[in-house]
Amino acid sequence: MRRFERKRAIFANKDALRESYQPDSIEERDEEIEAYMDALQPVVDGWEPNNVFLYGNTGVGKTAVTEYLLSLLQDDVEEYDDVDLSVVSLNCKPLSSSYQVAVELVNELRPDGGEISTTGYPQQTVFNKLYEELDEVGGTILLVLDEIDAIGDRDELLYELPRARSKGDLEDAKVGIIGISNDFKFRDQLDPRVQDTLCERELQFPPYNAQELTNILSSRAEIALREDTYDEAVVRLCAALAAKDRGSARQALDLLLLAAEQAENGDDDRVSERHVEAARHELERERVEEGIRQLTQHGHLALLAVVSIAAEGDTPGRSRAIYDRYLDICDGYGVDSLAQRSVHNHLSDLRMLGILTARENRSGSRGNFYSYELDVPLESALTALEDELDMQQRFSDLRTVATMNEVR
Repeated sequence: MRRFERKRAIFANKDALRESYQPDSIEERDEEIEAYMDALQPVVDGWEPNNVFLYGNTGVGKTAVTEYLLSLLQDDVEEYDDVDLSVVSLNCKPLSSSYQVAVELVNELRPDGGEISTTGYPQQTVFNKLYEELDEVGGTILLVLDEIDAIGDRDELLYELPRARSKGDLEDAKVGIIGISNDFKFRDQLDPRVQDTLCERELQFPPYNAQELTNILSSRAEIALREDTYDEAVVRLCAALAAKDRGSARQALDLLLLAAEQAENGDDDRVSERHVEAARHELERERVEEGIRQLTQHGHLALLAVVSIAAEGDTPGRSRAIYDRYLDICDGYGVDSLAQRSVHNHLSDLRMLGILTARENRSGSRGNFYSYELDVPLESALTALEDELDMQQRFSDLRTVATMNEVR
């Protein structure tokens, strides 16, 4: 008797709903593609490439459009003998400084066995090694730095690289940077000199609306799911839920994928709206748990401060009130507290993770301040935090308070 047997009742090509799937064309991004192609035009013309900065929420097509257009560009420039194009892509998420990015680029360009150590060199020495490797490649080189905001304010490389050719550090290579960020505020945090070079051409990718997501999902569903196993109501619900949340195509595709998996695992013949709702709760729980796992102890405590205020039905909470609650929590558990600015940074991280929403309040002579509230169900945040913090009695008390205030 076989323990594993194929299930092919729902899926025709399951991979078509995964992030790694490369469609033949990109839908609902015509304006962005046209502007992007215009920014890349100097490569085809044989000139120095533009530096391009893309920003927008996760899942709105920045990386997908980049990979799609650069693949087309590499194919098309083969017709021109005077254009020698290389593309080097690096995800900066695990990195935190210009030094680390430069080391990773050097090692990406060097052959196996020739990598340099990630520590021990002066920063300028690493930059010089990078220039040597780029000149060794020569021609036009596009450096794609995805999640570039991970390097924070240690952005020296983003200033030095675009100027390297004019300074004589590069002789045979014409380098362009394509920076991709999920953080709309990252550009404003850059050194003004970096803004002038890195953000030579800026492209914003707005969230998808429900109709755009419906169109994207419909075309993928035709490939991924067997005929007569779903209807447009399921597609529209996935699109509507994703549009209401973050406008993310990735989220919409994940919803449809998980809903179809649940239908297949339950031996159902069709994907229903019931499966979509179950998938939404599952993905929401996973997102909260994954985000909270990434936090430091003080990130957990900052979130706990917001959660405790939310349980009382008193959010959005002003940053000052959240900080006061955070101080009480630290004091109650014998933890040395951080300064208010550091806690604000933790709250900003929680906003980036989609766990909190924030809005800036402008109050004239009283100054500006931020207010925060949960962007996930209170119970999901409580459950995820309870797994990370040994504070069972506090969480029991918070659930009691939330029930009394009828907060969900």
